Amino acid sequence: MVKRNSLIFLTAFGLLLTGCGKSGLEITKDDILEVARDDANATKSECENVSIKEQKGSYMVSFNTNGGSYEYKIGKDGIIKERSFKRGAKEETAETEKVEEPVKEETTKKEEKSSTSFDEGQQQAINSALANSGLVQDDVSNITCSLDSNTNQYTVTFVLNDVTTTAVVDAATFTVISTILG
Repeated sequence: MVKRNSLIFLTAFGLLLTGCGKSGLEITKDDILEVARDDANATKSECENVSIKEQKGSYMVSFNTNGGSYEYKIGKDGIIKERSFKRGAKEETAETEKVEEPVKEETTKKEEKSSTSFDEGQQQAINSALANSGLVQDDVSNITCSLDSNTNQYTVTFVLNDVTTTAVVDAATFTVISTILG
């Protein structure tokens, strides 16, 4: 029920943001923080050291959770432009991705679909990665999924419009940790 309520909220929020952009209303810093927290799958009480700074038509948002630290560049329209995640103090590298707005193109060449079968956990990880990108399995080709038992994370890779996407999904919660295009 929580996921369904979140989906309804996100849909309503997305419609609100769409309407705001057309009516000249500006999104508040609280709205921008909510977008970042929702993307990080973090509640208000889980976030510490929250910082929101306005920069050249965007907001720079950062905060820490028990899982790590997050940094976002979010446009005043509420669209995430860049995100960065650094896991705890144990790792020194951060995963950063530049978020590009989806381009809708008609392709005349039908991409070859993968006919590989996956176990239940792999399929759930694939579904999470695709849903996070707003896709379904029939939209993409060349899907692969592997479990790293050391980190308890699935790595899901798929191709859409000749662009390879790699997503890392937590094997316990099936939450998408990162998505990298390219």
